[in-house]
Amino acid sequence: MTKIKHAFAVCALLALAACATATPYQPAATGKGYGFSEQKIEENRYRITFRGNSSTTREMVENSLLYRAAELSIINGYDHFIMVENDTEAKTTYSTTTEPAFFGRYAYGYPGYYYAFPYYAYGWGWGAPYDSYTREITRYSAVAFVTMHKGAKPSDNPQAFDAREVMENLRPLVLGPVPAGS
Repeated sequence: MTKIKHAFAVCALLALAACATATPYQPAATGKGYGFSEQKIEENRYRITFRGNSSTTREMVENSLLYRAAELSIINGYDHFIMVENDTEAKTTYSTTTEPAFFGRYAYGYPGYYYAFPYYAYGWGWGAPYDSYTREITRYSAVAFVTMHKGAKPSDNPQAFDAREVMENLRPLVLGPVPAGS
C-alpha cells in the first residue's frame, strides 16, 4: 500500500472513530454544543443542562448532569444539592441515504478505487431496498433546576444529594477510570 493510500485509510478510520465517541464531560461551548452548561438563577439556585451526541446514552447524559450539579455545589462552597425539578428529553431524527453503507466505490478497471465485491459497489447494487437505508439518530438532553445548601443533606428528602459522595461515585462513569498510580 502506498503512503498516500495508507495515510488516507488512517484518516478515514480516525474520522469514523470520532463519530462513534460519546460526548465527553466538557463545557458545551467546546465543539458542537454538546456537554454541560449552567445558568445561575439565584444565589444558590442553578439551571444545569447536559446535551449528548448520538453516541451518548441516556444514562451517561443523566450521570453527567448529576456530576455537574455536585461539582458546581463544591465549587460554590456548598455540601449538598436538591434536585427541585429535572427532565430528560430524547430527540430522534432519521437519515436516509442511497449510498452503499461501507464498501466504497468500485469502477471496473479504474485505477485508484478500492476493489470491492461488485454486488456491493456503485452500479452493481442488489436493488431496492438494499440500495438505500434509513438510520435512526437519537440524542439525549437533560435539564435540572437545583438548589445548593451547606451542612448535611436532609435524610427525609429523596431529591437531596451529598455533593462529595455523588462526585466520588459517578467520577469513574463520567470521567472514565482513574489511571493506576494517580
